[in-house]
Amino acid sequence: MSINKSKNPHSHRGIARSAGIISLATFCSRILGFARDIVIARLFGVYVYAQAFVIAFKIPNLLRDFVGEGATNAVFVPVFTEYKVKHSPKEFWELANVVLVILSAVLFIITLSGIIFSPLIVRLIAPGFIASADKLEATIRLNQIIFPYIILISLAAFTMGLLNTLGHFSVPAFAPCLLNISIIVFALIWGEGIKGLAAGVLIGGFLQLAIQVPVLYRKGFRLKFPRNFRHPAAKTIFRLMLPRAASSSIYQLNNFVDSIFGSLAFIVGEGGVAVLYFAYRLILFPVGIFSSALSQAILPAFSHQAAENDHIGLRRTLSFGLRANFFVMLPATVGFMVLSRVIVSGLFEGGKFDSHSVEITSRVLLFYSIGLFAYGGVKLFNSCLFALKDTFTPAKISFLSLSLSVTFNSILVFPMKLSGLALANSISGIITFIVLAVILKKKLGGLELKSMRGSFLKICLASFGMGLVCFLALGWNISSGYHIIDRILKVAVPITAGLISYAAFCFILKVEQIGELLRWLKNRQTMGTPR
Repeated sequence: MSINKSKNPHSHRGIARSAGIISLATFCSRILGFARDIVIARLFGVYVYAQAFVIAFKIPNLLRDFVGEGATNAVFVPVFTEYKVKHSPKEFWELANVVLVILSAVLFIITLSGIIFSPLIVRLIAPGFIASADKLEATIRLNQIIFPYIILISLAAFTMGLLNTLGHFSVPAFAPCLLNISIIVFALIWGEGIKGLAAGVLIGGFLQLAIQVPVLYRKGFRLKFPRNFRHPAAKTIFRLMLPRAASSSIYQLNNFVDSIFGSLAFIVGEGGVAVLYFAYRLILFPVGIFSSALSQAILPAFSHQAAENDHIGLRRTLSFGLRANFFVMLPATVGFMVLSRVIVSGLFEGGKFDSHSVEITSRVLLFYSIGLFAYGGVKLFNSCLFALKDTFTPAKISFLSLSLSVTFNSILVFPMKLSGLALANSISGIITFIVLAVILKKKLGGLELKSMRGSFLKICLASFGMGLVCFLALGWNISSGYHIIDRILKVAVPITAGLISYAAFCFILKVEQIGELLRWLKNRQTMGTPR
């Protein structure tokens, strides 16, 4: 069996096709994620149990970036891609087994340590919870139950990396939908108890792994205990993971900075951790659907070009990715800024999620959205650096980002409270984006800025025009006589008007991404669905 395909998945069309599959899957996952968050918001509001779940789930969920999805993007895919090109299928699967066994042992140690040290970890991550014995106890108990999730999700991420290396994106992309479905089902079964949330997380993690195993088996994988763990490529992977570990540790600290400040109720008010969670979940919708999908789909192309030392190809592929990122993220930023309150109210308001929760969450969402284009751009830059097997630069930049976050959070939290934390996050992201752009420009001998400048300006104009249409659409009063339908229309009408107007403005301004999108959609009908 050959693990190389005749079709070229590394062309711009192949990247767009793969990104389209991942985007569709991520869209389904995000929709289910919204349903999950709506259930949690209605059952728990932004108060004790909601905050306990946010912190308890966040700890193992973010640790997976080191040994799970982050390691997949930074190390596994680039090394496996190069190994697939230069070695036989038998040698490829031998390497996969060596890495799997070592990774499983590491995951077991991390999980056991996490369960034992949960009381200390929670106190460090959410120091504001110490003042509330009930909140602290609930968070520690929930964290200990959820921690084995890191084993399941990290092995699922490893499996995803293997399948992506082999050009298969669909099943791994749709797997996260099962997590959200599981949490929704078990939360509704248990009602306002947090046991349902814990059961949903663990069973959902198992399903994410289980659905990918048959596909990997069909691709040729057979589980075999390695005779020799001193595999040269495995050494390369774990050597590259050391700076990745440093980078990930700093990155996770950066993520936890908001939680630390948000837990300080005497400064930001009650419910801060949950408010930041719900707002950031909305930001993750465009980031997850498009930016993460694009950076995941583009990584094999980067890796292939880096393996051939093709810097011209890398520059062109990166330019393509950045233009696509601006095309989606800039209008998303404007849309969130104009429609933040309508979106939060339409999705979450009701039950224990009251009008006060809507007001503070919508303000936080507005300030988070400012950095959207930077979040997506940083993912692309890091993917390019990982393909070049440079894990040291992301580590150094992560430390810079952490320093910026702590500094700006400390400055802005007192005058702006939770909104200041969101603004600090955006400022840190934008500065990080600029620094990475400068570094990669030097590494690659340029970034084809001329091809991006005109596109960027046109997209900005189209986005501002779209924002005006969204603002005007807020005044349209459409009533069906049914409360639920009216709430849906209140959100759907301005968003739909914005999407249509954005497409129209892009067509008028001759934004090149519109033409690329139309050509891709036309060609896709004759290309079939990739496996």
